[in-house]
Amino acid sequence: MSKDKNAPAAAPSPPVSNFIRQIVEADLAAGKHAGVAWAGKPGPAAAHAGAPPDAAKIRTRFPPEPNGYLHIGHAKSICLNFGLARDYGGACHLRFDDTNPEKEEQEYVDAIVDAVRWLGFDWGPNGYFASDYFDFMYEAAQHLIRSGHAYVDSQSAEEMRASRGTLTEPGRDSPHRNRSAEENLDLFRRMEAGEFADGAHVLRAKIDMASGNINLRDPAIYRIRHATHHRAGDTWNVYPMYTFAHPIEDALERITHSICTLEFEDQRPFYDWLLERLAEGGLLAKPLPQQIEFARLNLSYVVLSKRKLIQLVQEKHVDGWDDPRLPTLAGARRRGYTPEGFRAFAERIGVAKADSWIDYGVLEECMRDDLNARALRRIAVLDPLKLVIDNYPGGQEEECLAPNHPQQPELGKRAVPFSRELWIEREDFAEAPPKGYFRLFPGNSVRLRYGFVVKCTGCDKDASGNVIAVHCEYLPDSKSGTPGADAYKVKGNIHWVSAAHAYRCEVRLYDRLFREANPGAGGRDYLEDLNPNAKQVIAAQLEPALRNAKPEERFQFERHGYFVADRVDSKPGAPVFNRAVTLKDSWGKG
Repeated sequence: MSKDKNAPAAAPSPPVSNFIRQIVEADLAAGKHAGVAWAGKPGPAAAHAGAPPDAAKIRTRFPPEPNGYLHIGHAKSICLNFGLARDYGGACHLRFDDTNPEKEEQEYVDAIVDAVRWLGFDWGPNGYFASDYFDFMYEAAQHLIRSGHAYVDSQSAEEMRASRGTLTEPGRDSPHRNRSAEENLDLFRRMEAGEFADGAHVLRAKIDMASGNINLRDPAIYRIRHATHHRAGDTWNVYPMYTFAHPIEDALERITHSICTLEFEDQRPFYDWLLERLAEGGLLAKPLPQQIEFARLNLSYVVLSKRKLIQLVQEKHVDGWDDPRLPTLAGARRRGYTPEGFRAFAERIGVAKADSWIDYGVLEECMRDDLNARALRRIAVLDPLKLVIDNYPGGQEEECLAPNHPQQPELGKRAVPFSRELWIEREDFAEAPPKGYFRLFPGNSVRLRYGFVVKCTGCDKDASGNVIAVHCEYLPDSKSGTPGADAYKVKGNIHWVSAAHAYRCEVRLYDRLFREANPGAGGRDYLEDLNPNAKQVIAAQLEPALRNAKPEERFQFERHGYFVADRVDSKPGAPVFNRAVTLKDSWGKG
């Protein structure tokens, strides 16, 4: 059984302070949310309510839209929101913002649930959907109409765009802006009843078409959609806009700190405006949620745009959402990355207000650090070349002992079979060696790691002059771990597997999906920067113990890097291995 399944958890490091933690601590010290009752969400799901917050607690949420799989950037937000709730004795909600029935699927919901749980977080009873609140949102929209804060606009999308204005020019009022509340209510209810086609009308908030913030220029809050919702079915013909639904969800769930990325900073005035209007009308209770923005993850050598990820999948540039080359959490998991590595990565890069770029090598280093501690060592020959020990008795076998983890002797040793014919790496033999080459060449001696010292005597070639086998002789009293073995001093030390016992296996060598740090920079198509060598499939020879590897068991293949038994394609007694990360960063180096 591999160590990563049972390894004791390391003692967590104290969380690094940041501006969000400082805000939370100040709010807790001031008792800002003390005594806030958690009444649960409206409707029949109220029984799912979590524990009430008190003076020592906060509520955060992770609110994905179920229109794709989560990616590496989401891991930062997940770790931040769930980590804050954990560290300050609060609760974090998992809430699906399912307000667009045309793009959302149950497959995405299931994948998101799996990814968050895989990262090591649990939301307990606090799992919600925006669609849980559609009745309330519909009533809230009617309240805004009655109070003069919303109206039905019958302009086309092009006309609304043209009248919106620019960053330097104010927008123009819609010709329908001054409809009476009664007329607006009638139109909105008929929209919901299904009388009109998609796009015929929208409901807009009535704020200020001359505002310097374009997001306050009467934003749309409801639109007509004749589409089947993945949960609500065909109940609704109108659906709330995300920017309308999201703050209401936060308020109904009594979220204390609504943490989002910087692109929503310009939306905060509308977030506050909406909640204040509904609180004034008695629909929401105070204190209201506080929106706080932080810099999203910008990672080199990947694309995190959902639109681009969907394109990569749909156009089959990758083999699905869980392709190990793709920067989705499902892909990272299948590649062999670890939840602990992601949590360490989130802690290392920290939380900031200003955008910055993180080199992909930082993520790889976090994975190496975690895998180095937890992955058992095994031997694999990725480019096999036959080595024949001519003076070793034919039909004889013996065992060599190799440590399961050289830094953790308590994990013991394993027996590796040894025989007359072995597999070695092709690069470990050179007929005409370059200067400084200490591996096998005619007349040179090396140690077979954990085994004997051998001296190269020559090689066999095929008709084309390619080396097909190397010959050597062994020194019987040089076996590692036996008395006198240390007397044999050689500079070369190579790994091997017994040809008679090896497991021939498909191994997939994964690398970065893009060959440029900023795919698509300079206006070029980002697809032009795809790395054609991001996936290489080889037939390797592995030590026999690896034949019984279970899906998702991780190992260090000595000298080659960290590998995982593929969670999809591995079968009992026939695992397939994926390379998670190399032993050191060699990207861009000769």
